[in-house]
Amino acid sequence: MAEQFGSLTPKHIEFIERQPVFFVGTAGAEGKINVSPKGLDTLRVLGPNRVVWLNLTGSGNETAAHVLENRRMTLMFCSFGKQPLILRLYGRAEMIHGDQEQRFASHAARFSEQPGARQFFELEIDLVLTSCGYGVPRFDGAGERKTLGKWAANKGEAGIRQYWLEKNRQSLDGKATGITSE
Repeated sequence: MAEQFGSLTPKHIEFIERQPVFFVGTAGAEGKINVSPKGLDTLRVLGPNRVVWLNLTGSGNETAAHVLENRRMTLMFCSFGKQPLILRLYGRAEMIHGDQEQRFASHAARFSEQPGARQFFELEIDLVLTSCGYGVPRFDGAGERKTLGKWAANKGEAGIRQYWLEKNRQSLDGKATGITSE
């Protein structure tokens, strides 16, 4: 049932582009393993072995701390529609912050402007794995939530940066996330 691929096929890319949510898995050398759901318009396929996703401001920043210590990352896409499928992308990620102005701007141009944009993660894919997804229930999506965007817009850029300093500088395990005072 499971199949392995060295890179994304056009069929995989079409599947990814249809999914309203994906999951990010990371872990440091020690400590807690993190799995985060991601949605909204935050992922782009850059090529058969590369994707980039926009990380919006949230309550934590575990992924950033883990990638600084250990670049391994898995993205999982899961069909909740009629046709079941699970697709995982395994690889090594690199984080791009706003202080890397040229690279950050290059990626930002791929997305609509979203308040609270915190960093980008580029994933260099070394394995694509598909599996059946027969055990995953079907769901009908009611639509995207607007809450995060409204919250970030109300805080404004200065408020978001202050929030990063207060809430996003360390992981649950006390590891640095790369957020600085700049």
